[in-house]
Amino acid sequence: MSGIRPTGILHLGSYFGALQNYVKLQHEYNCYFMVADLHSLTTHPDTQMLRQSVLHVVSEYLACGLDPEKATLYCQSAVFETSELYFYLNTLAYKGELEKTTTFKDKARAQPQNINAALLTYPVLQAADILLHRAKYVPVGKDQEQHLEMARNFAARFNHRYGEIFPEPIAFNFGQELVKVPSLDGAGKMSKSENQNATIYLSDSDELIRKKIKKAKTDEGPKVPDTPMPDYIENIFQLLKLTGALELYDKFKADYNTCMIRYGDMKKELAEEMIRFIAPIREKAEAIRNDEGYLRDILEAGAAKAGKSAQATMELVRKAVGVKYF
Repeated sequence: MSGIRPTGILHLGSYFGALQNYVKLQHEYNCYFMVADLHSLTTHPDTQMLRQSVLHVVSEYLACGLDPEKATLYCQSAVFETSELYFYLNTLAYKGELEKTTTFKDKARAQPQNINAALLTYPVLQAADILLHRAKYVPVGKDQEQHLEMARNFAARFNHRYGEIFPEPIAFNFGQELVKVPSLDGAGKMSKSENQNATIYLSDSDELIRKKIKKAKTDEGPKVPDTPMPDYIENIFQLLKLTGALELYDKFKADYNTCMIRYGDMKKELAEEMIRFIAPIREKAEAIRNDEGYLRDILEAGAAKAGKSAQATMELVRKAVGVKYF
């Protein structure tokens, strides 16, 4: 089980950190993938564009290869049991540990006028999303490892207090290292809503991709053979590797190690590889968004399947907690 907030359009980090594993998992496991619209309210209280954002994310889910016949795709808000489990788990979460969460501290600094209770308890709601389906595997990016650890803690506390109901979920990426896709300016990771000029989005036009990569941070190049790469240069090499252009990666790495690197040539090649990768996804997503009836049918069917799973879990939870009286 996993999900993505509809707080902006999806980008390369979304794909390599999550979506590519979603696509693999759907062929081997019973999967639940949601659009986390409730989560988005903690930082984006204006909901005028929420519907459009949800449909945008779902269309990109589908364009990246998710099959609604194999995986359950749904909106978080359509499964009402989520909020009930969220409450029970809140009784097992402590203010001190929530305040230490890295994402809470970051978002509190970013929105000092809107440090709401739901922002503080964001990891609890995320745990409810996962545990509601008694999920064992969670395909998440590196930045979510702390939240997943908290979900395991909440599951263990519930099981200790009320009896064994929940498995303790683990990150699952087919044995691969969790991927964190760097921004083009070398300052952190790509983001759906921040630093947009340094992020490659799955809906970017060909020309915009070229423009963004052309501006990626570089330097004058090494003066001594086999010089260690600065982080921002290593980032560009990683992006080239992620596109699957391994021959180009090896060529430019050899050029770097022999002080022959021409970053302008490397950026041009990287841009074209990115376009070859992104254009088919962008075009397919646009076609899907033009068929709202198709999107509605998928979300309604997904909500029904997710709801059935949630209801089965909550029957066990209510009995364990002791609030099922008859």
